[in-house]
Amino acid sequence: MHDTKIAIIVRDDLATWQKLNVTAFLMSGITGANPDIIGQTYRDKDGKTHLPMSVQPVIVLAGAANVLTNIRKRAHDRGVPTVAYIEEMFATGHDDANRAVFAEHAADEANTVGMALRADKKIVDKITKGAKMHG
Repeated sequence: MHDTKIAIIVRDDLATWQKLNVTAFLMSGITGANPDIIGQTYRDKDGKTHLPMSVQPVIVLAGAANVLTNIRKRAHDRGVPTVAYIEEMFATGHDDANRAVFAEHAADEANTVGMALRADKKIVDKITKGAKMHG
């Protein structure tokens, strides 16, 4: 059992491909900041190996733009590190451009399309209040 929880929250009005894209990018940020969550290599019946995955479950939630803005603020106010993805990043083509466009926008703007965080379970539940299970 884990004392922490990983939550990824995506804006509910995104196209399916955008939700999947954002989720993948956000989880890479959580993994990069927490390499200890990566388990052992998987081996199938034929002896072929596959890359390891997170040993910790990930919850995927969804919410409206204002819900994501509130989550971003609550996490910041509590000092919980986050991964954030903004709408303008869909139009860029590489990491440097993502970082540049991200720097042009404030946290309280309604353009956050995805957030991810890992913290104590109770804290994550408080921060993500208002988001619902993605369905």
